[in-house]
Amino acid sequence: MSDPALSGTTVQTLGVDAPPATGTEGTDAVALAAFGYRQELHRRLGRYASFAAGFSFISVLTTVFQFFAFGFSFGGAAFVWTWPVVLVGQLAVAACFAELAARYPISGAVYQWATRLSTPTFGWFAGWLMVIGQIVVVSAAALALQVVLPAIWSGFQLVGGDPSPTTHTGAQNAVLLGLVLLVLTTVVNVVDIRVMSVINSVGVTCELLGIALMAVLLFTHTERGPGVTLHTGHVSGGYLGVFLIASFSAAYVLVGFDSAGEMSEETRSPRRTAPRTILGAVAAAGLGGGLILLGGVLAAPSLTDGHLSGEGLSYVLTSRLGSGLGRALLADVAVAVCVATLAIQTAGARMVFSMARDGALPASRRLAAVGTRTGTPKAPAVVVGVLAAAAMAMSLVSPSVYLALGTTCIVLVYAAYAMVTGPMLLRRLRGMPLGGRDGADETGRPVFSLGRWGLPVNVLAVLYGVAMAVNLAWPRLAVYDPQGGHWYLQYFTLLFLAGALLLGVVAHRATLGRRQAAEG
Repeated sequence: MSDPALSGTTVQTLGVDAPPATGTEGTDAVALAAFGYRQELHRRLGRYASFAAGFSFISVLTTVFQFFAFGFSFGGAAFVWTWPVVLVGQLAVAACFAELAARYPISGAVYQWATRLSTPTFGWFAGWLMVIGQIVVVSAAALALQVVLPAIWSGFQLVGGDPSPTTHTGAQNAVLLGLVLLVLTTVVNVVDIRVMSVINSVGVTCELLGIALMAVLLFTHTERGPGVTLHTGHVSGGYLGVFLIASFSAAYVLVGFDSAGEMSEETRSPRRTAPRTILGAVAAAGLGGGLILLGGVLAAPSLTDGHLSGEGLSYVLTSRLGSGLGRALLADVAVAVCVATLAIQTAGARMVFSMARDGALPASRRLAAVGTRTGTPKAPAVVVGVLAAAAMAMSLVSPSVYLALGTTCIVLVYAAYAMVTGPMLLRRLRGMPLGGRDGADETGRPVFSLGRWGLPVNVLAVLYGVAMAVNLAWPRLAVYDPQGGHWYLQYFTLLFLAGALLLGVVAHRATLGRRQAAEG
């Protein structure tokens, strides 16, 4: 049973032969062959490793620490209410993705899903935006080391001066620390999927334990009651406006759950495993992140002295829990940052590999090659690492680029998500099947399905995704260029998106031309 959705494209199975598969792995390889691909990546991931792939991309500790100060500075204590709103929207998107992961367990999830739900060209641009978004997310995640390492030990401020990432010295030091991290994650991605899996699983376990401990400690050191979350405090302006801006924090955190689908070709029994780990990653991140946000606001020594808006949760931990315990928890956050960077880079590499395997990228033959021993596509990992380093260096132009990078990557990811949920909704409205392989999963049970809830959940996913993408990309001067004088920062996200699409048109035409010449 082959899937015809890639008609018009050339499916390539490049690289050396993978070792023969046996048992469950053999069954998974046969299922993959039905989509026109042969098993080259090694299936080493179980259910927990698959969950870890999605959860570590979200990485609550990384992103909450990175953007807590931003959310509080715009929305005050009331910004915690943006969390459940974003969580509901992203759960709807994740539920749609879970249905697709059960039917199309293929690397390059967003690219593959959008292609099969619409057209090869539409799917190509969804994959293109997702790849660029993932590259920028890698750079933003690596920069997050600056939020925690100098707070643990001043010696990590190698450049000297103010460690805040919004200052010139902080931005320079962030790039330096980030470059070191990218070198390490690239090496791990090249070595072996088993090494990456072990590091990722151990790191996620540490992060989950850290989240639980942090939440307990914050709630046992509260300074005020939850009623404070009904007020914006010192923040001026209409509540809707500041609420929309403050929602950036939650929107930035709760993405990346699709990476469990990205690793489908390396997961055992993916049709059963991936849907559950996608939803599990979002649910766990939603619960843990929400508790930390609320606990941080309630336990902060002061809501008006400016520390919470500048230093965020690092200030709360070190001031309320003491320097020793506070630094220990910050060390756990640093581990989460490293693991998140590794996981995001891995997901980006799989997306590049999947597109290259279809001959859809420049230098496809090299990018689609898989090592026999390692079972990993090495070239995509290096490419993602190098381009992420280049994106990270943009923060040297101005410290404000730090926030612009974070927002830009999320807009690209949201746009790519909408290019999946949108065609998916059209299929439902037309009464068309989602395609792929319905019926039973690897255990003989029915594949994951939303049933009669599919249409309303899909509608919510599309409406939320489009609305949040517009909200994030809106060129607010107070957000992107608060000091003024840099018009390009105010429009950074829109300019970056336009540039990515323009470059995509050029790359797509060039790739299509080479493919047609080869086939002719």
